[in-house]
Amino acid sequence: MSEPELTFPPGFRWGVATSAFQIEGAWNADGKGPSTWDTRAHRPGGLAGGATGDVACDHYHRLAEDLDLMADLGIGSYRFSVSWPRVQPAGQGRWNGRGLAFYDRLVDGLLARGIEPLLTAYHWDHPQPVEDAGGWAARDTAARFADYAEGLAVRFSDRVRRWITLNEPLSVMHAEMAGRPPESARRHGLRVAHHLLLAHGLAVPRLRDRVPGGEIGISLNLAGISPATSEPADVEAAARAEAYEDRLFLDPLVRGEYPRLDGQPVLDAGGDDLAVIAAPLDFLGVNWYAPARIAAAPSGVFGYTRVPLPGASTNLLGWPVAPEEFGTLLAWLRTHYPGLPPIEITENGYPGLDEPDVTGSVQDLRRIAYLRACLRQVRAARDAGSDIRGYHVWSLLDNLEWEHGYRPRFGLVHVDFTTLARTPKASYRWYRQFVAAQHREVRCSG
Repeated sequence: MSEPELTFPPGFRWGVATSAFQIEGAWNADGKGPSTWDTRAHRPGGLAGGATGDVACDHYHRLAEDLDLMADLGIGSYRFSVSWPRVQPAGQGRWNGRGLAFYDRLVDGLLARGIEPLLTAYHWDHPQPVEDAGGWAARDTAARFADYAEGLAVRFSDRVRRWITLNEPLSVMHAEMAGRPPESARRHGLRVAHHLLLAHGLAVPRLRDRVPGGEIGISLNLAGISPATSEPADVEAAARAEAYEDRLFLDPLVRGEYPRLDGQPVLDAGGDDLAVIAAPLDFLGVNWYAPARIAAAPSGVFGYTRVPLPGASTNLLGWPVAPEEFGTLLAWLRTHYPGLPPIEITENGYPGLDEPDVTGSVQDLRRIAYLRACLRQVRAARDAGSDIRGYHVWSLLDNLEWEHGYRPRFGLVHVDFTTLARTPKASYRWYRQFVAAQHREVRCSG
């Protein structure tokens, strides 16, 4: 290739990522029960623009077409999630064979095309009966999740070697805190965080028992925290943000303890729980989109707020576009967590409007520039000593962006949400050429 800083070594995994609720549709088909997100979407004012996941991208019925799009990309890894209510509608007990059969077809279709499955057990859409029983605020949900994860392993361990327990527990915690008074939100959010971590820790040994020789990890959304100014109040606020966001999950997973502020752990937990949570990981999934610049705030749950990054543009969701800060985060991980397991970039992407032009093509050039810049940071971090072994673009398809509805488009493939037609964008063609060039470099160096 003409750019050495964008050349990666043999064995580096190239992939794309999706999640079940965002693309599958078929929300009540073939025995699937409602998820918490189905319930929210069906309430008046639930999601932006009245969006629901009832149809989404209709991936459930268009599986073969989407598998072929992945095969044409030339990727070697596909990160997807299983819809818990599709395969176990009550969140415990009876399994839904028709739902499991869909994921059989997905896994088999991936393998037939030379693509390795990277299965995420939980990407936010737990069954409504689990929520009715207390959701993540209830300790019993951690035990239910471990049972569920083991059940998935029983079904798929003969074909799926790489597993992610949870996606972005921090995002789940923040969603649970929304709309509560600060003190209540703090207590509730930290309880939810602990139960999510406990669910992960309980699931890991059960997955190991069922998937001999498998690789098990978790995906965390990490920002990289910096203070807005050198003023003591902002510096202290940034330290709080780091403790309550980037370190809240990293420290117990990697060090077996919760982060401390003023000498005290931010969350009290029994030693037995912490030992469970710190079950050894085979890899750490990192989801990164934007940095967090932090200022002190008199209100707010933890006494801080995000502020604009000077000199940075913002994307459709208002996030600062600063790919160089991805390298800052990776350097921070390398410095502060020397015992960290290998890293897999499990999400990285750019939201845009991405409508076809008069020729029907989608020229998402900003996405290409952003992804290229982020990949330079990944390569530089590897050169500096970070053990990064894979990269997954978010996302294969334009999809339902949770509470934001269908307006923000993250896909390499444009989806017309009226006709459901798929149209590969300029970024799809760029990524296909990029991955092909990596393979050519490997052959030449070999």
